[in-house]
Amino acid sequence: MNPTTEHTLSKVPELTLIFWIVKIAATTLGETGGDAVSMSMDLGYLVGTAIFAIIFLIAVAAQIKAKGFHPFLYWTTIIATTTVGTTLADYADRSLGIGYAGGASLLFILLMASLAIWHRTLGSVSVASVSAPKAEMFYWVTIMFSQTLGTALGDWTADTAGLGYEGGAMIFGALLLLVVAAYFWTKISHTILFWAAFILTRPLGAVVGDYLDKPVAAGGLALSRYSASLVLLVFIVVCILAFEHKAAKKGH
Repeated sequence: MNPTTEHTLSKVPELTLIFWIVKIAATTLGETGGDAVSMSMDLGYLVGTAIFAIIFLIAVAAQIKAKGFHPFLYWTTIIATTTVGTTLADYADRSLGIGYAGGASLLFILLMASLAIWHRTLGSVSVASVSAPKAEMFYWVTIMFSQTLGTALGDWTADTAGLGYEGGAMIFGALLLLVVAAYFWTKISHTILFWAAFILTRPLGAVVGDYLDKPVAAGGLALSRYSASLVLLVFIVVCILAFEHKAAKKGH
C-alpha cells in the first residue's frame, strides 16, 4: 500500500453497509435538526443557515487539518453539511420564492459544476483520490451541494409531486436499491454509483425526517423535533462506537 492510499484510508471511512446506515440516519437528523432550529426555535431559514454554515466551516477546517481519520469529527462534518443543506434549501425554495423545482434545478447545476471543476482540476472525483487539502475541499463542497439538493428533491417529491412522505421514501428507497443492483451486477463506474447513492440518501432522509416531525394532518407523525433529533443522534453514536469496536477487534 502506497503512502497516498494509507493517507486516504486514514481520512475517509470505509464504504461499508454501516457507512450507508449512518449516512441515512445523519441526513434524517439534518432534516429534524435543521427544522428544529429554523422552525421550532422560530429563528427562520436565513439565521438557521448562518448558524449551520459557521458550524460547517469550522468542522471542515478541523477535518482537513486532522492528520488521520477521526470518526466523530468526520460524521460531525457530515451532519453539519446536511443541517446547513436543510435550512439553505428551505430558504431558497420558500423565502426566495423560487419553488422546489427552481431550487432543485439550481442546486443540481451547482453540484454538477462542482464535480466537473473537481475532475478538471485534479483528474478524478473518486473518494479514493481524496488525499490532499485541495481534494478534501472539493469533497466537502460537493457533499454540501448534494445534501442541499437532496433536501429540495425530497420536499419536491413529497409536496409538489403529491406523493407524501411515505411515497417519497418508497421512491428514493427503490432508487437506492437500483444503485445497489448496478454496483453488483453492472460495469457502471463505482465512482458514479457512489455519488448517485450519496445524493439519493439525502432526499430519503429528508422525507423520513419530515414524516417524523410534520403534523398528522400533513401526513406526518407529529413527533417532537428535539426528541427525534436526540434519538437519531444517539443511534448514530452507537453505530460509530460499534463500528470502532469491531475495527479494533479486527485489528487485534
